[in-house]
Amino acid sequence: MGGPGDPPEGTPEGAPTGGEDEYRSVVFDESFVRAARLQEFSARERMADHAPAVRRRPALQRGLSRQALILVLLIAVAFGTAIYMGVRHPYQNPVARPPEPLRMTVIPLAPQTPVPGAANVDDLYAHSPAAQFGVGAEGIALPASRRTAHFSDSQVVAALTTAKDYLVKSSLDPEVLTGGTDRPVRILLDPQQLDQFDRSFTHPAADGRHAPTGWLVRFDTARTELADFRIRVQGTLQATESDSNTLEVVADHTFVYALKPAGSDAGAKASLFTVRRELRFRFDRDDLRMHQAELTVSSLQAGPLACADDSADRLRPLLAGQTAKAGGPAGTDPYATGDATALCGSLATSAQPRI
Repeated sequence: MGGPGDPPEGTPEGAPTGGEDEYRSVVFDESFVRAARLQEFSARERMADHAPAVRRRPALQRGLSRQALILVLLIAVAFGTAIYMGVRHPYQNPVARPPEPLRMTVIPLAPQTPVPGAANVDDLYAHSPAAQFGVGAEGIALPASRRTAHFSDSQVVAALTTAKDYLVKSSLDPEVLTGGTDRPVRILLDPQQLDQFDRSFTHPAADGRHAPTGWLVRFDTARTELADFRIRVQGTLQATESDSNTLEVVADHTFVYALKPAGSDAGAKASLFTVRRELRFRFDRDDLRMHQAELTVSSLQAGPLACADDSADRLRPLLAGQTAKAGGPAGTDPYATGDATALCGSLATSAQPRI
């Protein structure tokens, strides 16, 4: 009888023995194959008792995963916060608005008596209300400044400094006073006002919009010249916040010039000519950064002048010993539109030197 690993009919002839026993488990003869029991599992049995031959892939998740949803939410929150801070931030850049045209008034002041004069300019100043005025740019003092609700200390100082520079260039620069140039004044203006400025000099008119003397002080050099370049000045500067995007500076200064006839010798008598300028400036943040100003209002009173002379283009002062010509300013037509009413005042005797 064969062993447990032998075929039912015993070991066949010619089968390997001895050292070849180790291969007996894999060598089958015909009788072994016939005796073997064959069983084929049904489809149900294969599904129930055996693992599938191929591993199923996990079903794809439709929509966003939880991590992706969290990331999208964080981005939305950050974006919303940025928009909110941009709207609420007090230093946001405002939408630029076009500047208003400069409104100007030029009022000549006619003397009631002959204009006093003296060969010594210092004597004229010493006996006038300008005796204690400062000299040149030093007479235009900057006030103590403090921050406003929406503008820092440095921004307020920048506005005051630009306004002072405008006053210096437009009222004290000898080349501007003699009509040699207007560029030092022009470069300090908001670019959107340059069309009005240029038209004022190419087509001057006493219409309250295009008078060169509304922008700056200049004399008719054919009739007069400076007797002393040490111009006397006194006045005030004040800065206020008109809204969250705009600073306003109001300047109110009196300038006193010593003048003499053009081409006269050193011994000619000089006289004093007084100009009071009230200017209103407006600054947005672009103006502050670019060192420019928007001039919105200009009021000039000057004398001694003759009311009949045109003071819109150039100032033609009455000099020592002269008196105002008879007659008032040019006639005004109340039916005409677009022109400003001509104005003229009387220069008080107390405003003249007591020589």
